[in-house]
Amino acid sequence: MNDLVKIKTTLKELANPENQPSMEAYMKNQFPFLGIKAGPRKEFVRQYIRENGVPKNIDLLAENLFLEPEREYHYVAIDLLTRDMKKVEPHMIYVYEKLIQTKSWWDTVDAIAGTLVGNYFLKYPEEMKGLNEKWISGENIWLARTAILFQLKYKEKTDEALLFQNCDKWLHSKEFFIQKAIGWALREYAKTDALKVRAYVLDSELAPLSRREALKHIG
Repeated sequence: MNDLVKIKTTLKELANPENQPSMEAYMKNQFPFLGIKAGPRKEFVRQYIRENGVPKNIDLLAENLFLEPEREYHYVAIDLLTRDMKKVEPHMIYVYEKLIQTKSWWDTVDAIAGTLVGNYFLKYPEEMKGLNEKWISGENIWLARTAILFQLKYKEKTDEALLFQNCDKWLHSKEFFIQKAIGWALREYAKTDALKVRAYVLDSELAPLSRREALKHIG
């Protein structure tokens, strides 16, 4: 039995119909759910890796899991990719890029951006500039959100100029998910350099939502 079949079989066994309505409502009914909450799902992934190791051809496995309709399959794909981050291969950025654009919504995009893409560019910094420019200059809001958010966990390693440039590119966007991302990215960087963030916010024509989010903890 291959990894895809094993995972699908076990997740169907873990399905809990009682949880489905609330989980689907939380995601604005964008996707169907099996009703598996985060705790049991993550425990399944831990147990699976203990028994089987990180799956081979994890790129193809993740892409196939994203073809399934229920959202838990997509979460498990990200969980598995996260467990494989330390030895991530150069081609995986294009897998991440594909998954960002597959059944896109904030939950999967943010996990891929802040964890997988963020880790990837720390390991392969020479690839950051070109891909960032492609994503931030394109029309796909989820790739643009990824470019804005991938430095969320960088702290003092943040490329400050790049962060502000990315925010500038979408400064006048009416898109909620972009405005929210700008505010979130600035708020996180403010934990490292509050003065620079405050100065940027005061000097920029940020949307009210972005401004509120950016200044939430620094005033």
